[in-house]
Amino acid sequence: SSAPVAADEDALVLRKKMVQQLVIEESKHEALEEMYFWPTVRSALPDGDQLADRGTGQEQEAKHVLDQVDKLDADNPEFEQLVGSFIQAGREHIDFEEGQVWPPLREKLGPEQANELGDKLQAAKASAPTRPHPHTPPSPGVLKTAGPAVAAADRLRDAATHRDE
Repeated sequence: SSAPVAADEDALVLRKKMVQQLVIEESKHEALEEMYFWPTVRSALPDGDQLADRGTGQEQEAKHVLDQVDKLDADNPEFEQLVGSFIQAGREHIDFEEGQVWPPLREKLGPEQANELGDKLQAAKASAPTRPHPHTPPSPGVLKTAGPAVAAADRLRDAATHRDE
């Protein structure tokens, strides 16, 4: 009769690992956007400041949710609720970027500038933080200066807690 309990525990462990991977990838993604994507939006588009403020605001909210969910066990009732709210907010953020930010940005950036932005994002991914840092301001200067040190500390914590396995 203990088999279903073990299966449930295995499912919870797997769920936690999947969510941790989501936290890692999303933390990298948001840090990179704040360092390179949103500054490009600000400088390239007439309403770039408003778009970037809205986008980084959404990302800051997501960091708070990810920070909370990362600290909970998968059997905590709040865990599923936070994952659900993150997924919903993530869909809205993607819709915002794809619908309101990318179309005008594509018109403004030539292929060379777009490739340059892509190269910067790809190169910086290796040194991006792997954990959400909701109290760090979404400032490109702060992230470019502190980001590599924060990312190194994140990776040490990941290794010490076996989070990266």
